[in-house]
Amino acid sequence: MLTEEDRISPVSQGAIHDVKIDSIAREGDGIAHIQGLVIFVPGTKIGDQVTIKIERVMQRFAIAALNGKNQNNKINGDI
Repeated sequence: MLTEEDRISPVSQGAIHDVKIDSIAREGDGIAHIQGLVIFVPGTKIGDQVTIKIERVMQRFAIAALNGKNQNNKINGDI
């Protein structure tokens, strides 16, 4: 059985976050991390700095969509 600590997630549905995509999933979605939680972000690539909106939160991961004007901007300034 899950304890109360197991149920607490560092993100919530509808929340907006700025993240850096640090890897790619087998299916091609970008992967970012927020306090250790894996966030899948479709339409991104490694190195992208993006603003995301959390769409679905699961126990071990979350799924997000791109949000905002900085979609797919590189950290190093390449836009």
